[in-house]
Amino acid sequence: MSDSVIAISQTRIEQLRKRRALNELGGGQERVDAQHARNKLTAHERVRILLDQGSFEELDAFVVHRSNEFGLDRQRIPGDGVVTGYGRIAGRLVFVYAQDFTVFGGSLSETHAAKICKVMDMALKNGAPVVGLCDSGGARIQEGVVSLSGYSEIFLRNTLASGVVPQISAIMGPCAGGAVYSPALTDFCVMVRETSNMFITGPSVIKAVTHEDVTFEELGGAMAHNARSGVAHFAAENDEEALYLVRRLLSYMPQNNLEDPPREATDDDPQRRDLALNDFIPDSPNKPYDMRDVLTRVFDTGSFFEIQEHFAGNILIGFARLCGRSVGIVANQPSVLAGVLDIDASVKAARFVRFCDCFNIPIITFEDVPGFLPGVAQEHGGIIRHGAKLLFAYCEATVPKVTVITRKAYGGAYCVMNSRHVRGDIVYAWPSAEIAVMGPDAAVNVVFRREIESSADPEGTRQSLIRDYTERFATPYVAAARGFVDDVIEPAETRARLVASLEMLRNKRDANPPKKHGNMPL
Repeated sequence: MSDSVIAISQTRIEQLRKRRALNELGGGQERVDAQHARNKLTAHERVRILLDQGSFEELDAFVVHRSNEFGLDRQRIPGDGVVTGYGRIAGRLVFVYAQDFTVFGGSLSETHAAKICKVMDMALKNGAPVVGLCDSGGARIQEGVVSLSGYSEIFLRNTLASGVVPQISAIMGPCAGGAVYSPALTDFCVMVRETSNMFITGPSVIKAVTHEDVTFEELGGAMAHNARSGVAHFAAENDEEALYLVRRLLSYMPQNNLEDPPREATDDDPQRRDLALNDFIPDSPNKPYDMRDVLTRVFDTGSFFEIQEHFAGNILIGFARLCGRSVGIVANQPSVLAGVLDIDASVKAARFVRFCDCFNIPIITFEDVPGFLPGVAQEHGGIIRHGAKLLFAYCEATVPKVTVITRKAYGGAYCVMNSRHVRGDIVYAWPSAEIAVMGPDAAVNVVFRREIESSADPEGTRQSLIRDYTERFATPYVAAARGFVDDVIEPAETRARLVASLEMLRNKRDANPPKKHGNMPL
C-alpha cells in the first residue's frame, strides 16, 4: 500500500474520531456545562452509567434532521438530539434511547423519532427490554405535523411491544405535551426529584385558562406523580439513583414474554423458619401492623423491592425473590386505612398483576383486607368499576398464584384478592385469619339487631354474640372445611410452604378462552 493511500486512510480515521468526539458533546461544551449546572447528566453519560461498562453500541450517531424551516438548515447536529443503541445490563441485552437536552432542547423531530422507532423495532425483533431516558422540551415546533407523526409512531410501538418486552421510562428532565404518553404506555416510570417534570399543559397555560398559580414541581414533579397521580413508580434523588433503579428493576424481569423470570444464587435457607411471625398479628383485630415486616421476613433477605411506595399506601406491590426466583407481591397494608381496597389501590394492584402475568412472574398475595372503602366520594368516583379492574386482572392471570391470608378477608374484597374462586392455585391461612362476609361486630349488629335491642343488657348480649360469631364463623377452618383454603399453616413456616407451592406450580399450564382480548372495565 502506498504512502499516499495510508495517509488518506489515517486522515479519514482522524476525521471519524473528531466526529465521534463532537457527537459526545451534543450541542456543545457550553450547553453541556449548563446541563451539569442543573444537576443533570448528559445523554451519553447516562447511557454509560445505565449499561455495563464498555457494552454500549451506538446506532445512527451521524443522523441529522431534514428540515430547512426557520433556519434549521444551518444547525445540523449529528445525532439530532437523541442517543440510541444497545448494550448490556448484568450481561443481558437491552435497547436504549436517551434524549439529549443540549441539542435543540431534546425536541423531537422526524429523524429523532425515526431513531427511537428503530431501536424499539429491534428490541421487539430480538426479544429484549427497551429503556427510554426522557429529557425533552417536546415536539420540534419548526417541523409541525411531521414531529407529531413521529410521536404517533412511537406510541404505536409502545403499544405493540406492551406485554412482549419490558419497557421502562426514566424522566430525567422535562416531558411535556404529547410526549407524556410514551412513558404512560410503558410498564414502569422513574422520575428524578427537582429536575424532572411531566404534564400535558404547563403552568402558563393553566394560569391563562383556569387562573390557577402552580409551579412546575407542584404540577408535574416527581412527587406529584409518585404520590398523587400514580403515573410514576419511583422518585430518585438524582440521575445516578434513577439509573440504578432501572438496573435493579430489570433484574427481576425476563427478557421477553416467552422466557421465565431470572433466578439468582442465594444462601438463604428455603426451609428457614421465623418464629417471630407466630406472634406477629396483634390480639386486637383493629390494631394495625406493618405488612412490610412480614414480607421481609418471608422472602430472600434484602430482596423485597417495593414499587409505587408513595401512592395508595393501603396496598403494597413489588418484586422479591424466593430461593432466588423472581416473584411479584401484592399485599394489603393494615397500617394505612386498615388495608382497605379503594379506587387507587385497586388500579395500582391491577396493573401490577397484569404486568406479572405478561412476563411469567408468579404472583404471591398477602391478604388482610376488611373490605372496600365506604363513602360517597368512592362510590361516585367509580369504586365498582375500578375494583372490578383488580378482579379482572386476577381472574385473567394464568401464572402461578398463591395467597396467604394473615388476618381479615371480608366480603367482596375476599373474592377479589386472589381467592380460590378466581383461579388462585394455593390459598394458605394463618390461624389468626378471619374469613367472613363481614367482621363480627357488623355481622352481629345486622343479624341479631332485635335480640340485642330487646335484651335487658344490650351491650353484654352484643359482646356475647360477637364472641360466639367469631368462634363459629370468623376463623379459617370454615373455609378450610369447604376446600376454599388449602391449609391453615403456622406463620413461622410460611416461607417453606411458599417455596414448596411454587416448586409444585413450576410447570403450571393454564389458558383463557380463545378471543381477541377481553373487555376490561377501564
